[in-house]
Amino acid sequence: MVLGVGGGIAAYKACEVLRRLTEAGHRVWVVPTEAALRFVGAATFEALSEHPVHTGIFTDVPEVPHVRLGQGADLVLVVPATADLLARAAHGRCDDLLTATLLTARCPVLFAPAMHTEMWLHPATGHNVSLLRSRGAVVVEPASGRLTGADSGTGRLPEPAEIVELATLLLARADALPEDLTGRRVVVSAGGTREPLDPVRFLGNHSSGRQGYALARVAAQRGAHVTLVAAHTADLTDPAGVRVVRVGTAHELGEAVLTAAGDADAVVMAAAVADFRPTRARSSKIKKTGEEPGPVALVTNPDVLVELVSRRRPGQVVVGFAAETGDSHTGVLEHGRAKLARKGCDLLVVNAVGDGRAFGTSSNGGWLLGADGSET
Repeated sequence: MVLGVGGGIAAYKACEVLRRLTEAGHRVWVVPTEAALRFVGAATFEALSEHPVHTGIFTDVPEVPHVRLGQGADLVLVVPATADLLARAAHGRCDDLLTATLLTARCPVLFAPAMHTEMWLHPATGHNVSLLRSRGAVVVEPASGRLTGADSGTGRLPEPAEIVELATLLLARADALPEDLTGRRVVVSAGGTREPLDPVRFLGNHSSGRQGYALARVAAQRGAHVTLVAAHTADLTDPAGVRVVRVGTAHELGEAVLTAAGDADAVVMAAAVADFRPTRARSSKIKKTGEEPGPVALVTNPDVLVELVSRRRPGQVVVGFAAETGDSHTGVLEHGRAKLARKGCDLLVVNAVGDGRAFGTSSNGGWLLGADGSET
């Protein structure tokens, strides 16, 4: 992978992009412009990438670095892409190592712009971005927020985590995964719903949303149009290429999922949805008075999975999830089989929870039960 770094104040954020890429196992060669090195020294890039930094088109002349780097890359990222870099790339200029490498690249190219609002909105920049996109380059929209000095507006570099997420998607579509879901529509729910007791407290669960996010990410990488209904997943980076709908309660999640499921080919209910909610949420905080608190009356929430199954159209696949506890694997599976029969979905993923398993972890395991009696 080649990481081109433009000469803007956001160049320091390229270090975070580089760190995340190398931690994910990617081999990255950094090609900074001369202006970029005024913001971040070559030694920093070399320490983070563990590769020499190429700084000029006339260094290592026998190796022809711009050809070797461009032809050998699986992906070229330009972070930040300044207005000047976008202009030179759009018009085929190759007066430094980075722009020459862009001309020899035979792989996906990703530009992450960063500049002042007026520069981004200038018609010349818009024309250059359109040219690059028409040739197949990916130019992400800059974020809005604080810029240099006292300025705020559109032109801020997207967050490094978002850039890395998009780079991962482009790599997967270029090489690793088959695009066997191209044209398919997939809905995934993730996270854990919360039912308010009062403005401060809620009934909830330990779901982090990682499992649902991973499923949404892979579905997008395999070509699907993905809608992710996310409940309380603020600590996670949204998967690239995925439409995200944020919800809070079980009622909100149900409405969002059922709406999105209308034209979906598959619905994957990975979210941990509250089974119950308080009969009445207090409008003010419940005070501790020194006396024992009174009981909290609960009411059953509508079953989103059952509703999905009842509305399932021909050919649509509905996948449920069951976080179960039990005295043994057999006990967990028995609960899972009973839930599959009760819900009527096509597939059910059964996770054993407790003792540090499933919730909040970066790895998981379980059983996949099919309506046809299959078990994996």
